[in-house]
Amino acid sequence: MKPYYEHAGITIYHGDCRGILPAIDNSAPIFADPPYGETSLEWDTCCEGWLHGVTSTCLWCFGSFRFFMANAAEFSIWEFAQDVVWEKQNGSGFTVDRFNRVHELVTQWYRGKWSDLRHEVPRSPVKNWKRAHRTENRGATPHRGGITTAPWQDDGFRLERSVIYERNCHTPSGAEHPTQKPIQLLQRLISYSVHEGEVAIDPFMGSGTTLLAAKQIGRKAIGIEIEEKYCEIAAKRLSQEVFDFA
Repeated sequence: MKPYYEHAGITIYHGDCRGILPAIDNSAPIFADPPYGETSLEWDTCCEGWLHGVTSTCLWCFGSFRFFMANAAEFSIWEFAQDVVWEKQNGSGFTVDRFNRVHELVTQWYRGKWSDLRHEVPRSPVKNWKRAHRTENRGATPHRGGITTAPWQDDGFRLERSVIYERNCHTPSGAEHPTQKPIQLLQRLISYSVHEGEVAIDPFMGSGTTLLAAKQIGRKAIGIEIEEKYCEIAAKRLSQEVFDFA
């Protein structure tokens, strides 16, 4: 199968992911933003059965609560790991009689042993932290199961919050796809699950944000997109090299 674009560890395939995923090695972590099927817009049509061809043991998937409930049967073969809330600066504007929805869910799913998956602990420095010269026993909750105790050294870092704020991308001036996601958000998810130099896969590539995010942090990537115009846009974005003048 001939790629639409291939350069420096980044590959784009033009076509339906339901046909392409089974034809390639898709065992690497997957970062998917499928259509939610919540509007009457032409592009917002659910892609039935796309998960059937996935062999990966790690999946990050964007969606709404309604989307995950509607597709519960397809996700039932996976173990649920965690959910992250992406908070935007403004809402979707679908309704005028409900709370202004300014978030989207990003859920992580896995198969096999959680301990076999890469999960780089997301930590950030505490503002105005004063070093505590002591070691304490703090409750450490494993991914699943009871609470255990473990030695804890206060080093001025804490786990990052599960609510991540990033400004959303606007069309037509600030984005080239109607559901384009922020690069910084994808970089955080990819860094968490993909080792440097390894591969991230996006079966609903759109304008190529996942691939660009992976490239910028030293990961390889494979993208699949059914609309050729977005394959062209993604290829152009990826061809714009970033020069380090430092």
